[in-house]
Amino acid sequence: MVNQEISTLFEAVADALEFKGENRFRVNAYRRGARAVADLAEDVTVLVAEKRLTDVPGIGKGLAGDIDEYLSRGKMTAHEKAMEGVPRTLMELRAIGGLGPRRLALFHEKLGVTDLASLERALADGTLAALPGLGDRMAGNLREGVALYLRSRERMPVAEAVALARGVLAALGEKADVGKAAFAGSFRRGRETCGDLDLLVPARRNGAAIVEAFTALPGVERVLAAGETKGSVLFEGGRQVDLRVVAPECLGAALCYFTGSKEHNVRLREIAKKRGLKVNEYGVWKGEKRVAARTEEEVYAALELPWIPPEMRENRGEIEAAREGRLPEVVGTRDIRADLHVHTAWSDGKASVLEMVKAAAARGLKTVAITDHSAAATYAHGLTYARWKEQKKEIDAARKAVPGIRVLHGMEVDITADGGIDLPIEAQGKLDWIIASVHSGFRNRVTERMVKAMENPYVDAVAHPTGRLIGKRVGYEGQDLEAVIEKAAATGTCLELNAAPERLDLSAENARRAAEKGVTITLNTDSHTVAMLENLEWGVKTARRAWLTRAAILNTRPPTRIKRKRDR
Repeated sequence: MVNQEISTLFEAVADALEFKGENRFRVNAYRRGARAVADLAEDVTVLVAEKRLTDVPGIGKGLAGDIDEYLSRGKMTAHEKAMEGVPRTLMELRAIGGLGPRRLALFHEKLGVTDLASLERALADGTLAALPGLGDRMAGNLREGVALYLRSRERMPVAEAVALARGVLAALGEKADVGKAAFAGSFRRGRETCGDLDLLVPARRNGAAIVEAFTALPGVERVLAAGETKGSVLFEGGRQVDLRVVAPECLGAALCYFTGSKEHNVRLREIAKKRGLKVNEYGVWKGEKRVAARTEEEVYAALELPWIPPEMRENRGEIEAAREGRLPEVVGTRDIRADLHVHTAWSDGKASVLEMVKAAAARGLKTVAITDHSAAATYAHGLTYARWKEQKKEIDAARKAVPGIRVLHGMEVDITADGGIDLPIEAQGKLDWIIASVHSGFRNRVTERMVKAMENPYVDAVAHPTGRLIGKRVGYEGQDLEAVIEKAAATGTCLELNAAPERLDLSAENARRAAEKGVTITLNTDSHTVAMLENLEWGVKTARRAWLTRAAILNTRPPTRIKRKRDR
């Protein structure tokens, strides 16, 4: 959690400095520092204690001093000074897609924008659109961004929820024995947005001590409740986390009760009532006797149902399917044997080829595709074909150093304005894997471009097919996803389920539609750091929400069965 806090502060310093128009080298130093801390694989406090902090690329003496100050006093002078004269309500608007520090500075100076209300007024009365370089289209985009922002404030985008949940568990684990703690609710179901986070901690005693440790966690802004077995707090930004200490013998019942959607749970209670039973968070009861509670399997069995995966508990036909023996055996994390979309420091990744391959192998993967960006992605230091050939030396070295995993030497290529791909024709057949993506021209005939790109026999998959960013960007304008799905099915091109929590693209609904049309799904992390390989879990959750089986996903196959489109 402390890594996340420091990274967030550094990013805020950079934005405030850029807002004020200060030295860009200083701005960039804090941005690099924010990324460096966020990408650390170990707690920053350990690095400070062992005097290794300045060994981290991007962390010099100045930033190291800022970190040391924050750890010792809980505040950072650099942050306090940077924020002087900058309205806090204005900087909160950075979360709106398309609003960076420079544009906020322009709106503040020219229109007096200081908060969401004044921004909405400027959009409504046309003064924002009238600014030089803006116009009606940009104003329309900002209106859409505001609408998404407002929805995201009501519920947490899953990327934010994941970071908060991981931080809470790590910090609480340092203060109390919570080894079998589990989050429930929509978070456990893998929803794209979450309301409050519900944390269940099994313990026979010391419930009050666990609650006390929870309410004293770093980042808690307000304690809403604190009792013997329940605690509720607000973290920064008003995000609520509720903790319940439950008896270990009731954990299964509590998980069922707090995980299922309201509609799913209503159905379970109806089934119980017809059998003369009662279901609550403490178990399944027949009169005064508890007949099931310890495990979820016991609870469902008491209702004469097989266990239903958490991600499917939405009352979307899963209970009927379970009753009739039609419940599919959905894919699990252990079934994923490959990650076919991984970046390295050759483009915009943070780790070397060898580091990424070792990390993939350590997670039990049998195939990994190194797919750095193509040259058109100049912002990502994309590879020309010549640089791709230079990279081959590192690929070969990694293959020798880590023999237990198949390493594909591929590329993530941009789909061009005319539907081609950003790679010379003579090179396309020499890569082990090509994943094509739209990274620009989001309003420029995206459907037509994708369809044409999939006609290329060397394009094996299309990455993040709708281009959405949860809570920030709806996706490609005017896209006909049905046409994309049909072309993918016709050409044997995979569509990606991108596991990055900010994307989850394809969504569960769209992944299910694609699979039902015969499209093979490729489930990838799009990792740019070693830590991002952990996001595989969220891709799997989305696949389970889509009712996808192992057979529907390319990544479940052994190395010899993962082939290029033209060879299948």
